Amino acid sequence: QVLDGAGLDVDFQLLSPNGETLVFDERKSDGVHTVETEEGDYMFCFDNTFSTISEKVIFFELILDNMGEEGQDQEDWKKYVTGTDLLDMKLEDILESINSVKTRLSKSVQIQTLLRAFEARDRNIQESNFDRVNFWSMVNLGVMVVVSAVQVYMLKSLFEDKRKSRT
Repeated sequence: QVLDGAGLDVDFQLLSPNGETLVFDERKSDGVHTVETEEGDYMFCFDNTFSTISEKVIFFELILDNMGEEGQDQEDWKKYVTGTDLLDMKLEDILESINSVKTRLSKSVQIQTLLRAFEARDRNIQESNFDRVNFWSMVNLGVMVVVSAVQVYMLKSLFEDKRKSRT
């Protein structure tokens, strides 16, 4: 997501380990992409060459799901099972509810991070608008002062006696 900069847009490209383009977005302000991955190094690039004058502030988050940790967690819990089916059933239920809470907490952290990014972008836009309004208000005030000075001068010149008196 582009938080600050002229136009709030940027190019984005995601390349796979073998060099093929998986995602390419042109001049977008935000985007969410889900990609099935394979082992290797991926490359992603934010490109702002089309706007050489203005710089951009970008927020991005990389979320990796299903990194193979579930199988290890299952094995860690299974060593505590003593052999009774009832205990095994209870441990499986506890494990399932713990994993559910963990997943929900990680999703809520992701959503809060995204909302913070939205808030930062909106704050930057508001500050830019505030500066713009202040600038044009000062220009308007300057024009009003100049116009009022010209009007006073013109009105004063109407009542001046331009005749030379002979005495």
